[in-house]
Amino acid sequence: MELKLTKPICFFDLETTGIDITKDRIVEIAIFKVFPNGNKESRTWLVNPTIPIPAESTAVHGITNEKVANEPTFKELATTVYNMIKDSDLAGFNSDRFDIPLLAEELLRAGVDFDMKNSVSVDIQTIFHKKEERTLSAAYKFYCNESLENAHSAEADTMATYEILKAQLERYDDLPHDMKSLSEYTTRKKSVDFAGFIALDKDNEEVFTFGKHKGAKVDKVLETEPGYFGWIQNADFPLYTKKVLTAIKLRKLNTK
Repeated sequence: MELKLTKPICFFDLETTGIDITKDRIVEIAIFKVFPNGNKESRTWLVNPTIPIPAESTAVHGITNEKVANEPTFKELATTVYNMIKDSDLAGFNSDRFDIPLLAEELLRAGVDFDMKNSVSVDIQTIFHKKEERTLSAAYKFYCNESLENAHSAEADTMATYEILKAQLERYDDLPHDMKSLSEYTTRKKSVDFAGFIALDKDNEEVFTFGKHKGAKVDKVLETEPGYFGWIQNADFPLYTKKVLTAIKLRKLNTK
């Protein structure tokens, strides 16, 4: 059973130097783009992360410092990657919690003003966890009855994710087929920034989800404690979180 698409959707996967969204870098990215008319496009890039790849990360994905030494940096690829995804919704396996936040950091770091105001995301892992509670390889075996070869290769993981979603749509009659409803189904919480430091409360107003102001409305904190904004901007928070906070502050100023 096919997806009901009103715009393209890009399934993607990252292999990285580690799991710290603010500090780690992409070493491989694969994108599989599906268009509403059924056409498909696939691209995979190895990336020079400009920082050393730890041995424990190489042990997972097999990508060494030597292998990417002569590959382009993400900054060199950023415009090409952005042009491929900018008109699309996004999908991946654990993408809401890791791949999209890290991709956003890399794009912003490269000077590309990335956001998802006009797009939605579908995290296939969430569907799997709600229905079966397994890993990507187990999901591929469960839904597609095949073993996942080259697991932790960005291209293999991306294609497997696409095939799993199609199989999930076949298996579960209650799953919606449009991207907006699938995105709502796979969203764990109403985060405003990808990393989840700012979320929406029951009144759909932004609140902090951490620290001494956990649960407090963002605009009220910025009004009563203006130094908090500067602290976040200068601390080790994701660039996208800082971008969102700046937008909230500017919105507040413009309403005065």
